[in-house]
Amino acid sequence: MTTTSATTATAADVVSTTDERLARLSARKRLLVRPEFGALAGAVVVWLLFAWQADSAWLSWQGTATYLDRSAGYGLTAIAVALLMIGGEFDLSAGVMTGTTGMFAALFAVHSGLNLWLAMALSLLIALFLGFLNGLMVVRSGLPSFIVTLGTFFALRGFNLWLTQQVTDKTQVTGIVDTGGHDIARKVFASNFVTIGGVGFRVSILWFAGMVVVGAWVLMRTRVGNWIFAVGGNRDAARMSGVPANATKIGLFMIVAASGWVHGMVVLLQTNRSNVIEGVGQEFFFIIAAVLGGCLLTGGFGSVVGAGLGCLILGMTQQGIPLAGWDNNLYFLFLGIILLLAAFANEWIRRWARTASRPTVDVPDTTEVAHAAATRSTTDD
Repeated sequence: MTTTSATTATAADVVSTTDERLARLSARKRLLVRPEFGALAGAVVVWLLFAWQADSAWLSWQGTATYLDRSAGYGLTAIAVALLMIGGEFDLSAGVMTGTTGMFAALFAVHSGLNLWLAMALSLLIALFLGFLNGLMVVRSGLPSFIVTLGTFFALRGFNLWLTQQVTDKTQVTGIVDTGGHDIARKVFASNFVTIGGVGFRVSILWFAGMVVVGAWVLMRTRVGNWIFAVGGNRDAARMSGVPANATKIGLFMIVAASGWVHGMVVLLQTNRSNVIEGVGQEFFFIIAAVLGGCLLTGGFGSVVGAGLGCLILGMTQQGIPLAGWDNNLYFLFLGIILLLAAFANEWIRRWARTASRPTVDVPDTTEVAHAAATRSTTDD
């Protein structure tokens, strides 16, 4: 008795999934569908606008150092928020994490007598636990991350105010300069890494640039980056494909919390005090920077480099408006307009990319597919 197996044709053999990152496009189309293209164009336009309106003040080393430092202030957390948004989630507690981590580090160092480095390490552990808790609540409950992290935001804000007032009778913790390890910590998080023309450029700019480089490498060159795109695009499909969807999402929340810790340490050591309301309200700026960088609110699409450029746009605008002599209230008007423009543009580019990259495939006759599937093996006597 002889057994022969026929070649099996199934639906999986004739159906392909279009991915804008993998599609074959012309050089011009590849440029246009890049999520960071709009942010780059926007950054160039904003820089030229204020170079025209603010004249020499904008072009000076002092002006450059100021808007880069302000951009870094957004980017220290916004880069991680962009990764989380690409993964399909939000974290509205990202802003309050700055004040929370700074508060714990200051209380441990000043009121518990710990070395500042040990205090900062304990603060980092607390931040990672809070990020883990956020992620766990989201994946286990199935509730929108917007609601879960909004609750975390209010809980941390209230707790921070209560604890600090219980210990210090104030909403600030001072005395950081007298703690052990302060001088080295300040060099790492708050010193000037270079001085040009008598103007110092803060090390926070290097932290920001490093986060962009590492984040972009992880997203585009590693398996974890593929997981992030996958869970943001379709969590259930990603899980069925073997992607650790829950672990990926929890890890992203922990990365956001760790980035909030870095931001908290930078602010703590720049000001030499902890203010528990530091960072409150900035979570919306992080989201704006990510959207300007090409991240979709629905997840599965975006760019870390684009988010970095979005932070640069925010920093340049915040610095350029007063230098140009405009009313500071125009900053919020500008944010609202560019957020709407970016959201519409990103969605249009996304739809256009899907159409432009849709391949043409030859679909076999359905009767042939059905016949091949029904005769996977035959037996001849």
